[in-house]
Amino acid sequence: NQLINCGIMEGHMVSAAAGLSLTGKIPFVHTFAQFATRRAYDQLFISGAYAQLNMKILGSDAGVTAEHNGGTHMPFEDIGLMRLVPHATVYEASDATMLSYLVKQVAEEYGIHYIRTIRKTAVKIYDENETFEKGKGKVLREGKDVALIASGIEVAEALKAADMLAEEGIEATVIDMFCIKPIDEELIVRCAKETKGIVTCENHNVIGGLGSAVAEVLSEQYPAPLRRIGVKEQFGQVGKAEYLKQVYELTAEDIAKAARQLV
Repeated sequence: NQLINCGIMEGHMVSAAAGLSLTGKIPFVHTFAQFATRRAYDQLFISGAYAQLNMKILGSDAGVTAEHNGGTHMPFEDIGLMRLVPHATVYEASDATMLSYLVKQVAEEYGIHYIRTIRKTAVKIYDENETFEKGKGKVLREGKDVALIASGIEVAEALKAADMLAEEGIEATVIDMFCIKPIDEELIVRCAKETKGIVTCENHNVIGGLGSAVAEVLSEQYPAPLRRIGVKEQFGQVGKAEYLKQVYELTAEDIAKAARQLV
């Protein structure tokens, strides 16, 4: 009795959620990430954020994981859009443990929260008892040569890249920057000071997402060499996720190559 199926009317869905919020309920809005953000952006921005309401938006099938739904359903811009919403909190879940934790956490905090996620076959990264603090990244591995700051499915790729680099004598720090807004500025600056450079890794356009957020911090606080792994001036297309990672240069090999350039 707590599920409302709005069909393919995403703007109406967000407006309905705003109405539910006004009655004191805590609405969770879920659909494909590009429809939850790009298509319903005005309703989300005005009816939700501008009105200072309490709404939780879950955008699924992020980036290349949309696979056979192709370019129309392949969001590479949703994080960028949500970062522009004043006072919104923006997360990208990297595995099922984190998603479960974040859903419960955002229910307890008032405001606009966006959780970007995939639908299936997530690589397990965390134990069931792991916790995740808003505004703080998770250090998964320490290294003195280069820092790999990743989110979503690219966390697993960054860990693979770190293993590859280790075989070459290059020590990589790996950060899961699951909270993209507010971002962990202190951790980013520490990575810049303690390594030769940073590689950001995201299943998203390099403009507006994690790479942009990290670049903003570095430019204002501690300028350092940066390479951004992500989608560059391209739309989505039909294909399996592993194939699309290669097309858009999102693989562990691509991350390792960028790290070598910095070192």
